[in-house]
Amino acid sequence: MNSQILPLHRDLDIVGGGPREPALPIGALLVDAGRITPDEAERIHDYQKKVGLPFGEAGISMGLLTDEDVRQALARQFGHASLSPDAGLGKDLVAAYEPDSPAVEHLRSLRAQLMLRWFENDSHQAALAIVSPGPGEGRSYITANLAVLFSQMGKRTLVIDADLRRPRQHRIFGIPGKVGLSAVLAGRAGAEVMCDIKELPGLTVLPAGVLPPNPQELLSRPGFQRLVSSLRGMYEVILVDTPPASAWADAGTVAARAGAALMVTCRDRSSMPRVIKLSEDLREFGVSVVGAVLNGAGAV
Repeated sequence: MNSQILPLHRDLDIVGGGPREPALPIGALLVDAGRITPDEAERIHDYQKKVGLPFGEAGISMGLLTDEDVRQALARQFGHASLSPDAGLGKDLVAAYEPDSPAVEHLRSLRAQLMLRWFENDSHQAALAIVSPGPGEGRSYITANLAVLFSQMGKRTLVIDADLRRPRQHRIFGIPGKVGLSAVLAGRAGAEVMCDIKELPGLTVLPAGVLPPNPQELLSRPGFQRLVSSLRGMYEVILVDTPPASAWADAGTVAARAGAALMVTCRDRSSMPRVIKLSEDLREFGVSVVGAVLNGAGAV
């Protein structure tokens, strides 16, 4: 995925998202991850003091830890998302599985520009809708990977899957998708549907939930506006996934509630007339179009 950010011409109380806790010692992280027991951690600690080795090296020399165990614990300790292949999260999360790849460097550049253009300007500008004209242009992919990178910066980050047509965030993050945003907007659920991603500290996902028969009406109700407003004070970055704008009006409604949008386009796939129309429609909604991403991968 090659991406760049380009200027475009022309009453619900959710609890969560508190300050991040200080990084735990590597031994505590390994116990928390189930890699060793508390007794084994104590044995490693005693051996570490005896031989003067770092905790990880001491555990490896005792045969209680592997190099991969230590690498994962260090990644968590320093806030660097790096997942093992068996983490249970979707392979679309290149920011976590392949943090040193060129694609992720492009995403980091995008993150830096978004920080300067939107998220650092005002405390009320925490939310950003990720939109695109058509299907298969990379909205969900960009949303998920940017969320990983923002959480890696230490930002309290929330992903809201407002694609109530064909949601994907629950599959990408490996979480249950049966209850989520649709139930919240219908008044049948609350904070319990927010899913903290254990493998990615600082990152929370609100899945779409059951597909309702009236997505546009649900998103247009005052409840969605109140939800976004209540979450602004709890999270420093809120990224909202949306359905393709050319097929449904939901994207414009969601972007208007967020206040701003990042447009995703795909090389050899996006229609320029549709891109221009979406940009004009968003401006009619009063939405700030922060920029556009040219995505070369065609991820969904």
